[in-house]
Amino acid sequence: MIEISKLNQFYGESHTLWDLDMSIPKGECTVLMGRNGVGKTTLLQCIMGLLPLQSGEIHLGSTDISRLAAEKRAYHGIGYVPQGRQIFPLLSVEENLQVGLPVRARNDRKIPEFIYELFPVLKQMLNRRGGDLSGGQQQQLAIGRALVVNPELLILDEPTEGIQPNIVQEIGNIIERLNREMGLTVLLVEQKLPFARRVGDRFCLLDRGRLVAQGDMEGLSEQLVQEYLTV
Repeated sequence: MIEISKLNQFYGESHTLWDLDMSIPKGECTVLMGRNGVGKTTLLQCIMGLLPLQSGEIHLGSTDISRLAAEKRAYHGIGYVPQGRQIFPLLSVEENLQVGLPVRARNDRKIPEFIYELFPVLKQMLNRRGGDLSGGQQQQLAIGRALVVNPELLILDEPTEGIQPNIVQEIGNIIERLNREMGLTVLLVEQKLPFARRVGDRFCLLDRGRLVAQGDMEGLSEQLVQEYLTV
């Protein structure tokens, strides 16, 4: 689904991603892991075109998206849920969801009903402003907004951050359903190890901007956890 090769990225004089090679297989849930500051969000922003690449390539299927404008990537089947949700606080829930409609086919520019099936609370609060929702409700709105574009790849940056436990459980259920029942490829940044083990098929570990380990989730050993994840 995604092939990343020799990717380098800088913040000013700071080299943040180093010759990164990574594969995100189609139809699986890959969890990107590592301590704070190792480059996880930076990598997602590079995939989304929000940060320029110093060098390297990113292919989505057979398409080179390395230099594609950020606003064009949704048209290639990528949905993105950024860290901190970043919903529009002054727009209603319905208006937030409608943001993605121009990406859909001209004869199908309506909010898909399955989003309300996944997140019934959104249908109940269509006219409420996004900024008036709880953190968990805003996260559901952010995921729903990403799904409106009808993605084949869903990218989520720490969707459980600051969310109450019952909503974390629900978000896990949703990710599993989207991946295993609906066939979406999922790339997920997650700090909570039990959650990552539950929803993930594969893991990729970053340390200081480099990929240090990857494989099936069963292969995420306690040694790797202690070396690269324990604070």
